[in-house]
Amino acid sequence: MSIFKELGLGEAIVSSLTELGYEKPTQIQEIAIPQILKSKDDLKAFAQTGTGKTAAFALPIMEQLNLKSKETQAIILSPTRELAIQIARNIEEFSKNISGLHVLAVYGGANIEDQIRGLKRGAQIVVGTPGRTVDLIKRKRLNLKNIQWVVLDEADEMLNMGFKDELDQILEVTPNSKQTLLFSATFPKEVEAIARNYMNNTVEISAGKKNIGAENVSHEYYLVSDRNRYPALKRIADINPDIYSIVFCRTRRETKDIADKLIADGYNADALHGDLSQAQRDMVMQKFRNKTLQILVATDVAARGLDVTDLTHVINYKLPDQPENYTHRSGRTGRAGKNGISVALITNREKGKLRPIERNINKQFEQKQVPNGKEICEKQLYSLIDKVHDIDINEKEIKDYLPSIYQKLDGLDREELIKRFVSIEFNQFLSYYENSHDLNGDNTREKSRSTDDSFTRFYINLGKMDHINPAKLMGIINENLRKNDIEIGQIEILKSFSFFEIDKNYRDEVLEKFKGAEFGGRKIIVEVTTKPKTKGRSRSKRRSFGGGEKFQGNRDRDRDRNRSDSRDRRSSGGDGKRRDSGRRKRR
Repeated sequence: MSIFKELGLGEAIVSSLTELGYEKPTQIQEIAIPQILKSKDDLKAFAQTGTGKTAAFALPIMEQLNLKSKETQAIILSPTRELAIQIARNIEEFSKNISGLHVLAVYGGANIEDQIRGLKRGAQIVVGTPGRTVDLIKRKRLNLKNIQWVVLDEADEMLNMGFKDELDQILEVTPNSKQTLLFSATFPKEVEAIARNYMNNTVEISAGKKNIGAENVSHEYYLVSDRNRYPALKRIADINPDIYSIVFCRTRRETKDIADKLIADGYNADALHGDLSQAQRDMVMQKFRNKTLQILVATDVAARGLDVTDLTHVINYKLPDQPENYTHRSGRTGRAGKNGISVALITNREKGKLRPIERNINKQFEQKQVPNGKEICEKQLYSLIDKVHDIDINEKEIKDYLPSIYQKLDGLDREELIKRFVSIEFNQFLSYYENSHDLNGDNTREKSRSTDDSFTRFYINLGKMDHINPAKLMGIINENLRKNDIEIGQIEILKSFSFFEIDKNYRDEVLEKFKGAEFGGRKIIVEVTTKPKTKGRSRSKRRSFGGGEKFQGNRDRDRDRNRSDSRDRRSSGGDGKRRDSGRRKRR
């Protein structure tokens, strides 16, 4: 532990770290801690998820706090409430031997009056989500005029989630003399822009290379048809008896659907998504941390702040729209020096998404074959035998039952006894996978996504010419709706315009909130549209808008739409709703 002391940390913090079991700093901690202690220059730090970023910025800030003052001296911003809670909890653990240090987490979904009372009592460090932080500033309950440190943790995620306006508002009310510490796992252009606009005399440090995946994570993909995606997921779980995994889905609806199927099929699984209350989310995450659950099905946003170090697999049930999000997902495994596997289930039309991800992580995906029934049964059988061989025998507890057990099993020789014992657990796999078919490959013809009546489809007059990508469009949507938990469906980015889908319950709110909205000094136009129906291979004709009525708009805009539509339209995948025909219960 003398290593932490050599970095410049005081005895109180070092003793807390010793009690918590910290033996030596991670690479980002070793670089960042002395830099923040010795210099007031702003810091731009790259570090992968799970490399100890929280301690890297929290420990040197704690070391320099004025504990005689209860004023807020540091504000730490994070993209989600889960991550904010986790950071605050970590700081409380680090400060267990420091008297008078108070930290407060402020986030949406919790009673704001309780948080206001916490601010009145005094907290030298406030950890907050951008939305709730802005709310408290506007209410004049959170005063940042004298703060010395601003930390932007997971800066790329905050921008992806559409919090640019909130970050601007928060940074504008902070003093120029503060030290800004920006930590991010990836550095897209939007993060670089934040650094340019709000940071001065910036020092850049890196624990690893920018925008690449963790070194000890291998990347695999399975090529399947959309209807076989869920059966393939089950086989991957079955071929790995000790799996401890997060399954990432793109929407809350898909998350709930997959989790419900897994639970019905006997797996130790549950879902984590935006519809859960905070108490429900805490309960699910606690069960997962305790490994009561083997499989957690989650959306990208819900999984932020989930601090788990022993994941064996990350499974991408559907690939994310942005390569950077894949980097975040895969970074959930392979932590603390352990190896991990990141799996992608893809169809033929999704193969093209692998190339930009490979460039981002600087690694190649390896194609794997979905295991067949025989391979799974063999793996499960040997796993069972290993468990029997390695089980600890509690002689004291079972000795009173042994005479009766011996009597009941009298007459069975050793071989017969082993056969019968193994068959108790093994027969269910044999019967389930008997005559199982090959799930590998995708022979289905490419089809456009089937209409999902739970979404409303919108036209927006922004496209590739405006340097729009899916992440940026999602940010524009979130900024104008002032929400980040509305379910967004398919996004199509074309040359001069785009289409996006949103939960149909927010149809009128979308139209209302975008009235008068601007992007780059240009008025944004958002209208309800319907997806054109095609017959055979013929091109779609003029598009109809809003309730099937023909759009009476500018002719030039219509002509531009049709030309770009013919040139740029991409096929898109549907959400498979078919359930696996076979089921079996799994203990």
